Amino acid sequence: MHSSQPLPRSASGRSLGLTLALISACAFGGSGTAAKPLIEAGLSPLHVVWLRVTGAALVLLPLAYRHRAAVLRRPWLLLGFGLLAVAGVQACYFAAISRIPVGVALLIEYLGPPLLLAYVKFVQRRPVGRGAAIGAGVAVTGLACVVEVWNGLSFDALGVLFALGAACCQVGYFVLADAGSRGERPVDPIAVSAYGLLIGALVLTGVTRPWQADWGILGGDVRMNGHELPALLPAAWMILVATVLAYLTGVVAVRHLSPPVAGVVANLEAVVATVLAWVLLGEHLGAPQLAGGLLVLAGAFAAQTRKAGGGKAGGGKAGAPAGEAGPAAAAAGVTAGNAEQPAGDAGTADAATEPAGRTADLATAPAPGRKAVAR
Repeated sequence: MHSSQPLPRSASGRSLGLTLALISACAFGGSGTAAKPLIEAGLSPLHVVWLRVTGAALVLLPLAYRHRAAVLRRPWLLLGFGLLAVAGVQACYFAAISRIPVGVALLIEYLGPPLLLAYVKFVQRRPVGRGAAIGAGVAVTGLACVVEVWNGLSFDALGVLFALGAACCQVGYFVLADAGSRGERPVDPIAVSAYGLLIGALVLTGVTRPWQADWGILGGDVRMNGHELPALLPAAWMILVATVLAYLTGVVAVRHLSPPVAGVVANLEAVVATVLAWVLLGEHLGAPQLAGGLLVLAGAFAAQTRKAGGGKAGGGKAGAPAGEAGPAAAAAGVTAGNAEQPAGDAGTADAATEPAGRTADLATAPAPGRKAVAR
């Protein structure tokens, strides 16, 4: 882990970072809406995830070649990002939803930002700003309302452990995205995203066995909220916007905001996914979800707002954003990534994952009266 410190983040840098973080959250949040028609047409959630990650890796392949020096400069960082921020979130999330309710798995996965704060405070021993801590707590409370976690509560110890694994991989997404800018050999965020997706695609190829899928579905039409459209349209959106754009803007945002702040802002992905499912898929939004969305927005705002009265937040450098725990260094996701969410009737996974991570992460189409969304 590199110990060198980056230059203090300026106000203009924070504004740029917040803008990119919001773009990333919106892009990640649309992954489920694009994935659901493909899944309903006959592709499995795992194969949709493989299509998403592999398609994005191929799009970024020319950029990966251009930044090939990064492989020698920081090989372990790129490997960690691919294993954790891309493949890890997906694998852990799917293992979790096979044993516990989707809403519960999502809520546990989105404990990533609070876990990130704990990592910064207790492992890196850096000060955590009050804004980030309060924002994370408010956002998690809002997420509990968004996914309506009280519907169908049932727990399985192994399932909970898998969901916690997805949350930890989501932490890896933010930590490693920030770590690429540190040390004597910084890595361009484009290289981190490109090689992370490439490595994640290779890992997921072995897990998902894409040669068993009926890819002829992509040559036909799919239905979205009663309307037919070419299958390639949602597939292209999922690859180009919900993955390529989402990862590129997300990694850059972390470097301008700091991992803790970017992690809390990323919770907006669940809100965006819910709203898009309402508008494009005709899914119902209940009062608890609307209230939860407002809480997530409030938490994101609290996390990125400078602590009143001074240039230091909890001992941070002047010019650093309030709520900034001080940047995280290298570590090991996704979601999301980011992880994608399966749409499903109780106990059935019908949609894909995404986050990250974050986590990640695709939105789910839950059973009547129950919403579950994620990266």
